[in-house]
Amino acid sequence: MNLDEGPIGIAGAGRVAQALGRLLRERGEPVVAVASRNFDHALAAAAFIRGAEAVPFPSLAGRVTRVLIAVSDDALPQVAAALAQSGMKGGAALHTCGARGPEALAALAANGVSCATLHPLQTIASPEQGLTALPGASFGITGEGPAAAWAQRIAARLGGRALHIPVASLPLYHAAAVMASNYVVALIDAAAMLMGAAGIGEDQALAAIAPLVRASVANALSLGPVRALTGPVERGDVETISMHLEALAAPVSPTVRSLYCAAGLHALQIARRRGLSEANARRLEQLLRKSGDDDV
Repeated sequence: MNLDEGPIGIAGAGRVAQALGRLLRERGEPVVAVASRNFDHALAAAAFIRGAEAVPFPSLAGRVTRVLIAVSDDALPQVAAALAQSGMKGGAALHTCGARGPEALAALAANGVSCATLHPLQTIASPEQGLTALPGASFGITGEGPAAAWAQRIAARLGGRALHIPVASLPLYHAAAVMASNYVVALIDAAAMLMGAAGIGEDQALAAIAPLVRASVANALSLGPVRALTGPVERGDVETISMHLEALAAPVSPTVRSLYCAAGLHALQIARRRGLSEANARRLEQLLRKSGDDDV
């Protein structure tokens, strides 16, 4: 099956659907139609993609031989079933979910459609931001056959790196993505909340910690976490950690205290790899575990 020339449809009208649709169009791929359960959303997505036509969902299968499904994880089986019922046979389908494999498109596979996944390992806050964030990103690909080959070509078109993920490993891969993105946001929010408890407004707090966050991330990625770790856990500074835990006992959310302790315990494992004495490590571990247990 040669899928290099067949028309492409986008199923979904959210941020990822719009950004991928437009990027592929701009790179010469024949994205001809976009469909959504809400036709107004499809119209808006088509306008953003520039050149694709908004169509009702039942019409999409008759217009394309390849479909990129970018919808919520829970909606995948329903969308696959709708495409199969509307006559999609043969061709290829990809979905952009990071935690589920091609089996989420079983209804299409039963119609002879080659199915695989193409998960952008990137955070997309808006379609506009996606236009700059997706080129050069990594893409998790799961599956075989023509659909997987198409996913590989899309990654190459966008100047990205293809990561081939076995189906059984998808939950671990996606958990890693969540920690590297969503949980970083949670850590920043927790830090801003602590700054707020110290009397510093959110805007000022975010501006103040921005250089610290950027330098920490840059160091971790360029030097590796072991060499990049600094601070009281890395030094084995029991008194400072004790002061933090005492201060955290009253004015902040229990979730922030729990997060501090959980992150501290993992930082302690990095510090051990860096050479922290086991005596100091045990004292810190006892402090952090006790305080973390108190919040459970």
